[in-house]
Amino acid sequence: MQGITGKTALITGASSGIGQAIALRLAQEGANVVINYRSDPEGAESTQAKIHEIYQATPANGAKVMTYMVDVSDYDQVSKMFDHLEETFGLVDIVINNAGVQIESPSHETDVGAFQKVLNINLNGPYFCSTRAIRHWLDRQAPGVIINVSSVHELIPRPQYLSYAVSKGGLNNLTKTLALEYAKHGIRVNSIGPGATQTPINTWHDEADEMEELAKHIPMGRVGTPAEMAASVAFLVSDEASYITGQTLFIDGGLTLYPSFESPWT
Repeated sequence: MQGITGKTALITGASSGIGQAIALRLAQEGANVVINYRSDPEGAESTQAKIHEIYQATPANGAKVMTYMVDVSDYDQVSKMFDHLEETFGLVDIVINNAGVQIESPSHETDVGAFQKVLNINLNGPYFCSTRAIRHWLDRQAPGVIINVSSVHELIPRPQYLSYAVSKGGLNNLTKTLALEYAKHGIRVNSIGPGATQTPINTWHDEADEMEELAKHIPMGRVGTPAEMAASVAFLVSDEASYITGQTLFIDGGLTLYPSFESPWT
């Protein structure tokens, strides 16, 4: 992809799953990579080790990787992280808001604290990181790119995961509003909307029967992989996507195509 080599990318929640895959893919594209994590230092170290291997295969690149433990739902921690990254790299060019959690519960029984926890991480976190990055770019009169890792559930209701669905619906409007407000400054904001993806956050990922049942609801007949999500992110942050902003790219095997209408029944 054009225009990624030499740039600095911050990926939140990059110790596993989609975030880890994005970090590895952007390293392959020649970016400096900042691996943010909150509670999985082993995963962050594993991601960092894999990136070192990538860099060693392309020694002329000169790219750097670092890990950074920050709770993205805490604005003071986010702000201090950006201060440090600015001192280290000078310019943070790309922000990937990937950190997220989900909690299952019947909506009428959902604990208020649990509901707020999901919104704090899934929605407040991207808001904090995005607005801090935008100030960084405006101060330097520099362009920048933000990618929010949303979900098909910014469109599709998800019973018993109300807080998750609400957070992703809000993330959709956060993406569009920031994209519209800052387009004239050369700042692009987009989202990806993964469908069912084989990651640790999904408890069915190692259950063959559940995987098979889930696949029946997906037009392409299978779940996605983190690498497929990362490939789309690499495109969206590249110069090849320079005229795209305010969009959600759904990567879902057709899940948002109303699959129950595949066979006429009306």
